[in-house]
Amino acid sequence: MDLAVVYIVAGMSSRFGGKVKQLIKVGPDGESLIEYSANQALKAGFNKLIFVVGEKTEKSFKEIFGDEYKGAKVEYGFQSFDPEKRDKPWGTTDATTCAADLVKEPFVVCNGDDIYGENSFVAIANHLREGKGAVTMGFKLGSVLSDEGPVNRGIFVVEGDRVKELKENFSIDKDNLTEKGLSEDDLCSMSIFGFNKEVMPMFKEIIYKFKIDNEGDRKIECLLPNDIGSLIKEGKIEMKIIPASDQWFGVTSPDDEPRVREELARLK
Repeated sequence: MDLAVVYIVAGMSSRFGGKVKQLIKVGPDGESLIEYSANQALKAGFNKLIFVVGEKTEKSFKEIFGDEYKGAKVEYGFQSFDPEKRDKPWGTTDATTCAADLVKEPFVVCNGDDIYGENSFVAIANHLREGKGAVTMGFKLGSVLSDEGPVNRGIFVVEGDRVKELKENFSIDKDNLTEKGLSEDDLCSMSIFGFNKEVMPMFKEIIYKFKIDNEGDRKIECLLPNDIGSLIKEGKIEMKIIPASDQWFGVTSPDDEPRVREELARLK
């Protein structure tokens, strides 16, 4: 069975001086964040990579990945916006729909600047092969907080192995968990989701309505975790959650780079 990975890589990072953060080299063999993640996905059995790029990232990704990477087919979706009306793209739901015409198979959609672990991709691939619908990985909150400052995280409300709600919590750090009613063992989202291709029309309908309702707003974004949470609450999709066994790695700020590089070298 063919399985695709949709990587959202259209945006630039202001914290990194406008550089393409996904291309920061952190791996023990000089791999960038996105190469390290793609290698994990391919080892897990995914055989197609779709990069949703933007005007400022398209050239870099096409130079690195071309139309084939380690035997996997590579395709590109393009996320654009009107700079006369908008300061930034319309968000991650919009980015996901930019791959709609390219997705012909079950797929996972995720960030291009996060490393989720090979076992996470294996678990999602196995679930998708069985045709059991939507799936996500849950990471323990305590393992995905940053030492460099507060972060926002989507917290899962779970019943058995099913997601009932996905609630965004803002400005979380290790010192304020209790006052926010959270614990380090709570499962949270790092924005990796598996779907059958039939979900795409739902996302397209959501973003179409969102753009109409927010016409004239230069900054508001349509965020995929929020929309997935809405689809679950409305009973339009069911989503299984699998607790992650691998450590998540991400680079929130330049100060995270040495730590991630050191920890990935240790895993080699």
